[in-house]
Amino acid sequence: MNLSTRQREEPQVNLTSLIDVVLLLLVFFMVSTSFVRESSVSIQLPEASSEPNAVAVDNDTLEITISAQNVYYVNNRELVNAQPETLKRALAEIADGREGLPVNIIADADARHQAVISAMDVAAQLGFTQVNIATARTPED
Repeated sequence: MNLSTRQREEPQVNLTSLIDVVLLLLVFFMVSTSFVRESSVSIQLPEASSEPNAVAVDNDTLEITISAQNVYYVNNRELVNAQPETLKRALAEIADGREGLPVNIIADADARHQAVISAMDVAAQLGFTQVNIATARTPED
């Protein structure tokens, strides 16, 4: 009995088909991927008209004007300070319980954003739902 050992062949992995599959997957993902270009938000800010008071004030409208120095005016009357409580009392006094009045907020282009937000917040706290926002130029322009 001749028991000779045969030389074992090393197992081989055929990489050709594996490379083909990987390349096909790569092409598939490249074609099916949509490339989204991240862009910044484009905002168009309102511009003020050349007229100092473009919105007419009457008894059926509340007008809050905010100057460049963040001073509040309610129906063209200056408030003693820029505190939200003062603005709230002035609006409540002029509105006299009429919550359906439209409120026009006219802010100077140089007014702080916080002053405008505070005016909107006070109007919302008092129950006003129709709030219009505009900008106004300073007399020096």
